[in-house]
Parts: sequence; C-alpha cells; structure tokens
Amino acid sequence: MATLISHSPAETESLGERWGREAKPGLVIGLSGDLGAGKTQLVKGIARGLGVTARVHSPTFTLVNEFGGGRLKLFHLDLYRLETREQIIGAGLEEYLQPEGVAVIEWAERWFGEEKTKHSTLNIQRSTFKDSSKANVILVQIEVLNEMERRITYEDPGA
Repeated sequence: MATLISHSPAETESLGERWGREAKPGLVIGLSGDLGAGKTQLVKGIARGLGVTARVHSPTFTLVNEFGGGRLKLFHLDLYRLETREQIIGAGLEEYLQPEGVAVIEWAERWFGEEKTKHSTLNIQRSTFKDSSKANVILVQIEVLNEMERRITYEDPGA
C-alpha cells in the first residue's frame, strides 16, 4: 500500500495526472471517500493525463460520463445514488470492469464492499472480474485530514 498526503486540490490532480499518463487500456480505478474528499479532483487529473480536454464533472445523475479525445477513452462512474451491488449490476455497469480505455468509479465501496476498498487485497478484488487475468485495478481511499489535506492510500497492481 502506498500513502500520499495531498496538501491541495492541485496536488491531488497531479497524482491523477501521473496515473493518467501511465494508464494502459483496461485500467479500473475504484475511489472511496466522503463527500468533498477529492475523488472528482483525482479524476480531473486522470483525464488531463490521458489528454482529455473536456470539462470533467461528477456524473451523479447520469451514472457514467464518457470522455474521448485523449489517448484512451475515460469512463467516469459515480455510484452515489446506487445503494447495492444488485442495483449496480441491474444498471448494466459491469462492462466498465474491463473497459476499452480507463474506468474510474467513485463510491467504489458500493460495488466492491466497504471492507474490501479500505483494506484491499487485489486477489479478492480480482474475483469480481469475469477474466481475472485481465484485471488491472487500483483501489484508492481518500480521507479528509483537514480543510486542505487529504490522505490518499492506494494499492497499485503494477508496482
């Protein structure tokens, strides 16, 4: 597990930008954290790193925003309005677990479970995928430390 203390929204975006530059097709990034923790800031950085120029905002009412124009497509999912894994599957979102680009899932604990996202082990997470040999997941927990600081903890399977 890696931990980074971000001291500003710009630092959070910079981490996301680095991940976006390094991203390979099929990457899934699951984000967990309270409202206002910085999940969407991280997605903005990922989009910038992918070369996406469109304005990125949370897809709370549409569930998924798709962004093209970069070197890979970005699929930005927000599960805030869905409460159970069954609702997520019923909404037809499983295809985003193995995207033709990069998928970033806000409120990932609603899909993968609270304990799995806070204390992630990729072996457990990979069992969620139809073809676990293709699973490429980064699970991210963002905690608010104070008004400006965030603790960002993640497990990177490429590390």
